[in-house]
Amino acid sequence: MDRLLAGQAVASNGSFTAAALAAEAGVHRMALYKRHADLKHEFDDRVRTETKQVPETEKRLRDTVAKLKKTIANQNKELEELRTLVTNLTLASAVLTQTEGLSAHSAPVPMPDNVVPFRRPPTT
Repeated sequence: MDRLLAGQAVASNGSFTAAALAAEAGVHRMALYKRHADLKHEFDDRVRTETKQVPETEKRLRDTVAKLKKTIANQNKELEELRTLVTNLTLASAVLTQTEGLSAHSAPVPMPDNVVPFRRPPTT
């Protein structure tokens, strides 16, 4: 840990990652995560305080969170558009249902500006 933080790595590329820490310690990366999680957390804390850098894992998590927030915003926008479409289709259906039940002598039902009437094929 001290070698990495001092910039004097001998067994790794010198990055401030758990993989580099495990290589410097001569242990498998998963052993660091599973059996020595306390050392990994200590390393992350020291990277943050001594080098004024954000650990790589935290950077990746922040990127993922930003992407997910963008995805959620896009989906919320799409949901709003779909709600509007459903409302318009419901209105159109109501207008069409009303006009079908009227007799030939009735006054026509006014169509809203945003509703396009559909022609039905003649029934035989």
